[in-house]
Amino acid sequence: MTDSPPPMVPRDVVRLAVAQYQLRRVASPAETFARTAYFVAAAADRGADFVVLPELYLMELLSAEPETLRGEAMYVRMTAHEPTIVATFRDLALRYRINIVAGSYLVLDKGRRLNRCIVALRDGSIHVRDKIHPTPNEREAWQVDGGDNASTRTIETDCGPVGVLICYDSEFPELVRHQADQGALILLVPYCTDSRAGHLRVRFCCQARAIENQVYVATAGVTGLLDNVDNMDVHYAESAILTPCDTPFARDGIAALVDAQTEGLALADVRLSDLHTARTNGAVRNFHDRRRDLYRVAWGA
Repeated sequence: MTDSPPPMVPRDVVRLAVAQYQLRRVASPAETFARTAYFVAAAADRGADFVVLPELYLMELLSAEPETLRGEAMYVRMTAHEPTIVATFRDLALRYRINIVAGSYLVLDKGRRLNRCIVALRDGSIHVRDKIHPTPNEREAWQVDGGDNASTRTIETDCGPVGVLICYDSEFPELVRHQADQGALILLVPYCTDSRAGHLRVRFCCQARAIENQVYVATAGVTGLLDNVDNMDVHYAESAILTPCDTPFARDGIAALVDAQTEGLALADVRLSDLHTARTNGAVRNFHDRRRDLYRVAWGA
């Protein structure tokens, strides 16, 4: 796996796609990868620069097992899938010339249990981002550990630096501010929630992050259920591409939306120069109006 930046190409308009994926039992992992390829191809056919897939949707791979795996056995099996996951997304990114935020899956890495997101860029590079803040449910049901400082870094892409936040991570303003301070104008958020209330926590927090940092946020959630995969029973999603709430942007701060609890794809063109305009001349200028003389985020202290 590499984490080297691709050559930079000046860019203003970026087309984002968010996939809302419905979980279902599969007969073999090949079915999950085939449906993944369909979403990626559909986004690429529509000219998307990025496609975001949901958190933990790759746990569908375990539905092909003859019995429900739990604990260490579940992690061992998912870890065995990791080389195929990485190779599949690298191939899709290269074949369709699109940057892919490949949802997430549980994995063992040097004795740690992690919720991992692979980001495959269209130059063939692979980037790994682990969830920083496991939810109480993840810690109790799966004993998930939090990621380290490497996963807080932005990723350099041919559309500029982007931040990747896995679900609950978006509910921590200081983490998002850290990525915005690194230059991220686009935040990509795979998420997985089991209720409308959980979904709304992610939605409202992502909308707040878009406003307070004057950035775009793309969220991709999962629907459906896996009755034979541990702790993957029911889900609720309404994937969206969110903007600041100011004159150049959508009136309600929503550039695009997938209908709740359906399987589908939403796309929107976002203009990076509009963010710079809002930061310097907007009705509010949250990103620049911080009182750095009174407070700051001391990251890693």
